Amino acid sequence: MKKHHCAHRNENLTPSGKQRRKLLHLATLGAGVSLFTVPTGVRQAHASGKAKTLLLSCMDYRLMDEIERYMLRKGLYHNYDHIVLAGASLGAITEKYPAWTRTFWDHLDLSVTLHDIHTVIVMDHRDCGAYKMLLGEDYSSDVEKETAVHTTNLMHLKKMINEKYPQIEVETLLMDLKGEVEVILDTSIGQEATQPDEIESAY
Repeated sequence: MKKHHCAHRNENLTPSGKQRRKLLHLATLGAGVSLFTVPTGVRQAHASGKAKTLLLSCMDYRLMDEIERYMLRKGLYHNYDHIVLAGASLGAITEKYPAWTRTFWDHLDLSVTLHDIHTVIVMDHRDCGAYKMLLGEDYSSDVEKETAVHTTNLMHLKKMINEKYPQIEVETLLMDLKGEVEVILDTSIGQEATQPDEIESAY
């Protein structure tokens, strides 16, 4: 029975052949490493680049995937900064935790300086535990009252942002636990708090 030798066996290679194989092996390893190494210049360019938007959202674990999907649908994948505060708009303006307020403004200032953002999205959500804790009342059982209290805080924060950065557009949103997002408008200028035709889904 005739024996077939595999092409990769090297017991009969000449010294020069072995050397060539060793060099080829090292070159292959080097190429493999380069696939998993981001060049320094690329990292620096990415870090110092621009982002269109800053998102402020709540810390609630139930909605992290829905928030990410919503931003993806808006075409903002890898193109937004993200601040997470319990209560979102309420967390940024509450007097109970002044450090939270300082954190929001420090990060907003940094986002403007580093990434030249021109839009801030403030996304509250329904059935928010931080609202219950900070305000001492559960509004989730009454949709109209819940919408009203979120609208008040969203508009308050929007006004504060626009006073400091009048060139920045502020979008105010309210997400439910299914991932549907309502656009919250300013009732003080005659707009309805929400517009049914502007309810979006994160999916």
